[in-house]
Amino acid sequence: MVNSENMNTTAGWTEPTEPAAGRNLKIERETHKLEKRLCRLMGQAIIDFNMIEAGDKVMVCLSGGKDSYGLLDILLKMQARAPIHFDIVAVNLDQKQPGFPEHILPEYLTKLGIPFHIENQDTYSIVKEKIAPGKTMCSLCSRLRRGILYRVADELGATKIALGHHRDDMLQTFFLNMFFGGKLKGMPPKLVSDDGRHIVIRPLAYVPEKDLVRWAVHRQFPIIPCTLCGSQENLQRQQMSAMLKEWDKKHPGRIENLFTALQNIVPSHLMDARLYDFQGLQATGVASEDGDKAFDEETFTEPGLPGLQVVSI
Repeated sequence: MVNSENMNTTAGWTEPTEPAAGRNLKIERETHKLEKRLCRLMGQAIIDFNMIEAGDKVMVCLSGGKDSYGLLDILLKMQARAPIHFDIVAVNLDQKQPGFPEHILPEYLTKLGIPFHIENQDTYSIVKEKIAPGKTMCSLCSRLRRGILYRVADELGATKIALGHHRDDMLQTFFLNMFFGGKLKGMPPKLVSDDGRHIVIRPLAYVPEKDLVRWAVHRQFPIIPCTLCGSQENLQRQQMSAMLKEWDKKHPGRIENLFTALQNIVPSHLMDARLYDFQGLQATGVASEDGDKAFDEETFTEPGLPGLQVVSI
């Protein structure tokens, strides 16, 4: 006799449902795997690009969005297990945009028990005054934020500035520059600031956005919506985001291959004479693995599928 408590009353009386305890165990197991993957990807990026060194004071820029929350949360986990000592200070720039719940981040950070600083600067009014209605605010807003955060980093004695950009942000930037800027240029995982005084790092460089979405739901971060850049309609970046999501849905593995391509550049097979000496190229008569097999057909392997994930609804 079948136990009626384990029958799905909406599935035609034929499909036994998974007991609640089993579902919870599966969700817990998948969440644990997600945490391990996030820590592994961040740790690998830190190692690959030498992002954090012994004695560093890392200023984590916290906006109140899922990405910056995830950055701080995972970086704190890495701090606890890292083989070196480094300090973390969280910084939020309160831009005085209308409706911004200014109490949320101080309460959250106080509960975490970590050093933090809230910088109050009314950049919102400046942006609204200078940018005509209907125009995107990103460029001016970004410049203002950058200058303020560099100053705060100096005041706090921070040696690294950590931003919450992830893998998908980097791919979007690459396509934005290619489609609209005429450049093969992405978003670097580590860079020197334009004033030459600060090192900026992106520890989430290898992390896909969908993993950060799942982590934010699991950790129940108090998300603060942005009414400046992220909420504006028809931004070119949003177009790139939609394109990548469509590719990821229709062509599993394509996004992973694209990101891998950013780490495998072959200047001799592009057309930038500043990166490769085409004019001075001479036949040497010596076989080379890097030589072009001009008449051989290119062969490509099928993109590998990313690991299967269990998503709880």
